[in-house]
Amino acid sequence: MSIWFKNNSVENIKIKDTLIESLGIEITETGDNYIVGTMPVDNRTKQPFGILHGGASVALSETLASIGGNLTVDYEKNHVVGVEINANHVKTAKDGHVTGKCKPIKIGRSTQIWQTEITNEKNELICISRITLMVLSKN
Repeated sequence: MSIWFKNNSVENIKIKDTLIESLGIEITETGDNYIVGTMPVDNRTKQPFGILHGGASVALSETLASIGGNLTVDYEKNHVVGVEINANHVKTAKDGHVTGKCKPIKIGRSTQIWQTEITNEKNELICISRITLMVLSKN
């Protein structure tokens, strides 16, 4: 059963002129209860030591969760914002792309919790992150 309030197709998720575009993040897939995005490991996302910056991984995680969270609420009345995020960086990435798959742990009326697993091109876990989102009224 789908968790989405709105149409969650990749074609309908268009974000321009933001950090998402600057980092090369692309939403590539949605399912009944998840959202997937990729990010290049390149000069935009590496730290000075030549490996994927942990902050870039966190940005990918928060991007996926925030998009996912906002797709679960009536956007005419509510929106979600991140209030806490953590990440465990378990392996480095030096090139290629990483892929994040984000799923909700809890979708409540006032808070949501989402978890993202970020893997490299060999499907090895690079980072695992969890974020708490707050559902806010637009009124």
